[in-house]
Amino acid sequence: MTCAICENRKPKRFCPALHQRICPQCCGEQREVSLDCPSTCVYLQQARQYEKPRPFEALDHSALFPAIDVGDHFLYDGRVLIGSFMFALAKSVRADRNLVDQDLIGALTALAKSYDTRVNAGLYYEPPLTSVSQQSIIAELQARLKEYREAEQARLGVSQLRDSDALKALVVLVRIAHSRTSGRPKSRSFVDFLLQEMSEGPTAAPGETRSGLIVP
Repeated sequence: MTCAICENRKPKRFCPALHQRICPQCCGEQREVSLDCPSTCVYLQQARQYEKPRPFEALDHSALFPAIDVGDHFLYDGRVLIGSFMFALAKSVRADRNLVDQDLIGALTALAKSYDTRVNAGLYYEPPLTSVSQQSIIAELQARLKEYREAEQARLGVSQLRDSDALKALVVLVRIAHSRTSGRPKSRSFVDFLLQEMSEGPTAAPGETRSGLIVP
């Protein structure tokens, strides 16, 4: 009996993605690359214990909107808005279990670029066409933003949220996503992080998180 992937080495691990036995080397090389690994896989969980969030210095800065300055004060003042966006992402993931990190990163990036153009160039346009799944995520994010503005209007008589604040909140999540994902094509590290962070109990408020955020 040989590994279901390489058909050469001894199959010492059961792969829940293939429902067959594979060798440790193929498991390590193909994990979240060609294998659509479920989050419950014990070997994926073990690997993640050694994959700490990537430091800011190791990330591709060009993808992180380096021109957008997000100060510590915004991380506090904007925590409810950031949490609302996280709630929207988690809701999208629960609705479509096939979503991977790159779907969320693509949607966040597209919407952030739209707001960047709106804030810095004064031009209003919809996010560029992406995949159907990313369009669904963008729609959920925009719905949460609309609800946030309406809640402000009802409470204060006016919405004080600026487009620049929405941009900063999106950029924060873009940076967190790039830090949390493994970078592999089928990675769900950021997806699982979101689901862990967001409360799912019946009394949880929209945007409520289980713990504080670590932002690169």
